[in-house]
Amino acid sequence: MAAAGPSVFLLMVNGQVESAQFPEYDELYCKYCFVYGQDWAPTAGLEEGISQITSKSQDVRQALVWNFPIDVTFKSTNPYGWPQIVLSVYGPDVFGNDVVRGYGAVHVPFSPGRHKRTIPMFVPESTSKLQRLTSWFMGRRPEYTDPKVVAQGEGREVTRVRSQGFVTLLFNVVTKDMRKLGYDTGPPDTQRASGPSPPQGLPR
Repeated sequence: MAAAGPSVFLLMVNGQVESAQFPEYDELYCKYCFVYGQDWAPTAGLEEGISQITSKSQDVRQALVWNFPIDVTFKSTNPYGWPQIVLSVYGPDVFGNDVVRGYGAVHVPFSPGRHKRTIPMFVPESTSKLQRLTSWFMGRRPEYTDPKVVAQGEGREVTRVRSQGFVTLLFNVVTKDMRKLGYDTGPPDTQRASGPSPPQGLPR
């Protein structure tokens, strides 16, 4: 009797929250979490994490380097709700209170391999000058009660935001059994294309 085919596929993600550029701020740390559809489930690793506090580098880049590891495995029956990683960056204000310095989100890359992504970050804005002044004195800046809303979109069109900073991520993505379930992700699952490519302009 023929063996039954796979009923789920696996998505294995590791890498790191590498660095950030926030020219106006220093002494920042980063939180991450994953958002995914109802057909997805984590099977190994961590869905969320919080980095160490880092200071700007002393070179001309003035980069905030975390090199904070990411390692998680998901299973699913279909690609709908493909995982996104949501980032929240925090740091002290002039009164020493931790306030949000940026939110951002990006989908985990769809194709296997090594990927680098630079995510533009943003912060919510108060809707009036009085609210901005009050929040500054109180040390309570506008922020989302649940950062996962950043990846969902519902209601985002009524939120006033301001662009602020960038975060760079490195992903190493491996998929298993997607091709057996009929999904084409590019190169064969868990393998790289082998053999040299023919020179451009020559017949194959």
